Amino acid sequence: MSSRACPDWPALMEIAPEVQFRHYTLAEAQLPVDAFVRLEGLDPNAVSVCADLDAHVFNPEHTEPRIVEALRGTHWLDVREIRRG
Repeated sequence: MSSRACPDWPALMEIAPEVQFRHYTLAEAQLPVDAFVRLEGLDPNAVSVCADLDAHVFNPEHTEPRIVEALRGTHWLDVREIRRG
């Protein structure tokens, strides 16, 4: 799987030290089906998702806005929610 570390990792480590954020294509991310069906028309090999796939946490600052919106209401967490917690 092709991935790379998020350039904001130092700041993200302060918020959620146990989470490893990497950039993935939409195809690599394997998002929940209810989110994926809302993303019709996006190129799955070009769109970026900044997330920890195992923890189901995403960074909205580096994620395509349509993906951020599609993930609302799923079991995935916005890293800003961890910050508030």
